[in-house]
Amino acid sequence: MLLCTKSSPFRTEMSKINTELFIARRIAASKGGAGRGVMIRIASLTVGIGMAVMIVSLAVITGFRNEITGKLIGFGAHVQVVNLDGNNSLETNPIPRNPILEKHLSEIPDFAAAHPFAIKGGILKTDETMQGIMLKGVDRDYDWSFFEQNLREGELPRVGDSLRTKDILISTTLARLMKLKVDDRVEMLFIREGRSPRRDRFKISGLYDSGFEELDKMVIPTDIRNVQRLNGWDSTQITGYEVTTDAFSQLDRFADEVYDVLVQTDPIGEESLMAVSIREKFPNLFDWLQAHNVNVAVIITIMLLVALLNMISALLIILLERTRMIGVLKALGMNNRSLQKIFVIRSAFIVLRGMFWGNIAGVALCLLQAQTHLVKLNQSGYFLSSVPIELNWDWWIGLNAGTFILIVALMTVPTLIVSRIRPDVTIRYQ
Repeated sequence: MLLCTKSSPFRTEMSKINTELFIARRIAASKGGAGRGVMIRIASLTVGIGMAVMIVSLAVITGFRNEITGKLIGFGAHVQVVNLDGNNSLETNPIPRNPILEKHLSEIPDFAAAHPFAIKGGILKTDETMQGIMLKGVDRDYDWSFFEQNLREGELPRVGDSLRTKDILISTTLARLMKLKVDDRVEMLFIREGRSPRRDRFKISGLYDSGFEELDKMVIPTDIRNVQRLNGWDSTQITGYEVTTDAFSQLDRFADEVYDVLVQTDPIGEESLMAVSIREKFPNLFDWLQAHNVNVAVIITIMLLVALLNMISALLIILLERTRMIGVLKALGMNNRSLQKIFVIRSAFIVLRGMFWGNIAGVALCLLQAQTHLVKLNQSGYFLSSVPIELNWDWWIGLNAGTFILIVALMTVPTLIVSRIRPDVTIRYQ
């Protein structure tokens, strides 16, 4: 008995794909002419170099953005709630601590923490030199993770103890400038309007180094009670709150919601409050970081264009060398679409090989810089002492997938030449 089975469309499609893949592999395995081999190597090398350059560029820009943003946040949080009547100087108008406001802030989506702080401008004085500083007072619940990460010597100041201490934390930059060290006692002068300067002495408990020289020379953390006493405030008066969020990407929305809470919360006393985000406080720095994103976009565009041009040249050479084969396959019944797929698959092999070596080179360069800090920077101009590197799975996967899909998709354009090849002519004369 004869059994006749009808092949399913899925099985037919799979057989087509297998046929096209098989032929593409055979083309890749064949040696071909010297010109084709050189062109393929150039195309693969171009893709690899472009991939490495794009990985390094994105790693550097991501590192720059996260390092500088992290330092700014470490010194001033995501959003500061301060007195609207403040004069943007180090002599601030106080606001009272408001438990109701603190509760409403904690109910904002993506809220992380809100810490009270107080600041006072002063002059750090030694026998040889003087330096303007900002004394920043914090309480026992303050998040010290930023300063702990950047602590170089000594220990963090003791704050919030039953007995008020006069410990301070200064930067290594300031210590070098003023010739100070851990456990030294230093004198500070605080200007008072209409009266002689007030003098006070503090003990250096530790040294930190964030690499952000401009702020390192200024910010000196201490117990909030020290600042309140110098300002003549009571224990309920503060400069403001430092509010942090778990979603920095939504900072603008978060700042708006903080402002809405301030508007809706009845104030204690007559003070009006405002919310200032870290972007509003340091607009020039964030504009500078944004400009770097444009540079990366230009670099990626150039690398992709160079890779595409070389891939198109390599593919055209392959097509021209395989004209007779195309004619034979057309004579055997293969359609133009299937023939195009063969050469697109062949292009994909070249792209994948280039991307493989490009990823190895790019990631290796990033790891080398991350471990050795080989490439240095002028800290006064870039706020960092070496080129920062940050590899992230999200953009790495997106870059690889996007590059592969874009290049391979555009390879369908040069393969349109297949439709112009006539089998009767190519078989007869070649």
